[in-house]
Parts: sequence; structure tokens; C-alpha cells
Amino acid sequence: MVSTVPTLRFVGSVATVDELLGWRELPEIVLLDLRLADGSSPATNVERLAGTGLRVLVLTSGEDPYLVRSVAMSEIHGLVRKSAPLEVLAEALRMVMENQLEFSTEWASAIDTDTRLDEARLTIREQQVLTLYARGRKGESVARELRISSDTVNDHVKSIRAKYSGIGRPAPDKVSLYQRAVQDGYLPAPTYYPLAGSVDAEDRRSG
Repeated sequence: MVSTVPTLRFVGSVATVDELLGWRELPEIVLLDLRLADGSSPATNVERLAGTGLRVLVLTSGEDPYLVRSVAMSEIHGLVRKSAPLEVLAEALRMVMENQLEFSTEWASAIDTDTRLDEARLTIREQQVLTLYARGRKGESVARELRISSDTVNDHVKSIRAKYSGIGRPAPDKVSLYQRAVQDGYLPAPTYYPLAGSVDAEDRRSG
């Protein structure tokens, strides 16, 4: 596929970012699988690669909204779904080679893989409250973190629950709020994050 793009030459493949950064001569473009076998963080991988001046095009199946969201606003040059035809991937690579950003329909499709993503229309502050509260933090702890009052936190939580209830996805308790946060990409799936109900050291100290 790479050979079909006149300006590109395939120079090799590696299993991890560590291996690639160990090369004496780095390529200009990296086609990065969002999930690597070493379990490394996609956002961290992008940060390390971009930090060396490499142009990064992400390849993803798009099934995990958290992983897609984690790199969508990072220093990547584009994102292509694994289900895309090879000619789409080739065109994306050509654009990256010309230092253009690849914001194609495939990019939008990958961001919207989960049709419920962002459907609750949470504000930025509500997203912040949800990501902290749904992890098991107490309202007082969330308030300290965000430098707002406990009453304001409670108001945001009520608003979040009302919005989810309004779209037919009720979240009457903390466990269901955690589930909605994972489903909508505000928190990673349990494989990548402690289960709901866990508490931070700060909360354990406060009882």
C-alpha cells in the first residue's frame, strides 16, 4: 500500500514506541496503532513521538471512545479507521507527508463510533465533575479539586443525572454514573482504570 504513494517509502515496523525511538535514523511518518501489545498509553505514545518531530497518523478500530478521545486533541496529523479501504489510508499518508492534517470523514466516523458519545451534551464543568465523582470521589473532594463549593458540585451532579435521564440513560447512583462516563469516553474502561467504588487516598483519610 505504501508503495502506491510515490513520495513514500516503507522503512520498517516495530512492536513498541520504545523500539522505534531506539532507531539511529527515525522515519518522517509513523502509522501508530492505537492499541499496542505492551499496553502503553496511546496519548503518551503520541506525545513521545510528536516530541521528536515525527508526524503521527493513528490507525484504530474506533471501538473504544475513551482511547479515541484521548488522542483526538493531541498532536496527531490524522486518524484512520482500520475498516477504511486501503486507498483511504494511502491518501491520508500522502496528506501527512505534505504536512497536511487528515480530518476526513473517517476521522469524524472514528470519533463518533459510539453513537451515544456526547449525546448527554454535558458542559465542560459537568464533564470535570463527572470524571472525578464517578471515580469514587466524594462531593467535598471534588469541590476542593475544582475549587468550587460542595453545593455547586451537587447541583452539577443533579444536572448530569437529569441530562442522562432525559435521553433515556438514567444514572440514579454512582455506579451507573461511572458506567455512563465509561460509555461516553470520559473515563477509560475497567481494563485501564480501577473499578467504580474505589476511593482516592485523600478520601480514605477523610473517612
